[in-house]
Amino acid sequence: MKHAKARLFVLLIAAGLLGTVAQADRRSFVWTYEYLTMPEGASEVEYYLTHKVPDMHKHGDKNTWDHAVEYEYGLSDRWDIAIYQTWRHTETSTDDDFNYTGSKFRTRYRIGEKNQYPVDILLYAEYILGDGDYSDKIEAKLILAKDIGKWNVAYNQIYEKEVSDGDDFEHAYAAGLSYEFSPRFKLGLESTGNYTDDKYYIGPTASWASEKYWVNLGALRGLNDRSDDLKFRLIIGIPF
Repeated sequence: MKHAKARLFVLLIAAGLLGTVAQADRRSFVWTYEYLTMPEGASEVEYYLTHKVPDMHKHGDKNTWDHAVEYEYGLSDRWDIAIYQTWRHTETSTDDDFNYTGSKFRTRYRIGEKNQYPVDILLYAEYILGDGDYSDKIEAKLILAKDIGKWNVAYNQIYEKEVSDGDDFEHAYAAGLSYEFSPRFKLGLESTGNYTDDKYYIGPTASWASEKYWVNLGALRGLNDRSDDLKFRLIIGIPF
């Protein structure tokens, strides 16, 4: 019961603001970042729910639900910052835990203006402050994107490392292709992967927006035995 109440509390943080603001930082994808930052002086709250199914054919295998609430703010039209609070719900055949997993601090900076260069470039840096069993991490992304008519294509080269770990950076990626059917609705295809761990995924993404909030939903299927079988992610964005 206490885990259900905790999950409900996290959902209410995001859902309670629906209907009060105009849209600002609407995205096309759920795993892939585009050439986009918050406008100067604008703010947004985002709620993330990520569900992982390691092996859908094994009864009682571990499932996880990762929750995150993010507040982001535009320092300028090219530069924004954000802070996240994160939780994890882990469920097995014998256990059910809901734990706070730490904070994340993130900044993004756009290079130039849209279409100034052959490819639009955005730099991303994140510090993940762990709690308890979760280690501090640093993450950097080189984000390359381009709008071609109603199409958007984006590629993220990702570098991630545990601060206390002497190993080299892990190398990963996220990539997406989307099409804008209307200002309210976009449909796309995303792929993510970890070159270091040899894990790869692909699946569809849908994005819908009103004048007051936006909602993105994506699903990924693992492409090899090292990958989780399924991943799902929901993002709700409420600008103000």
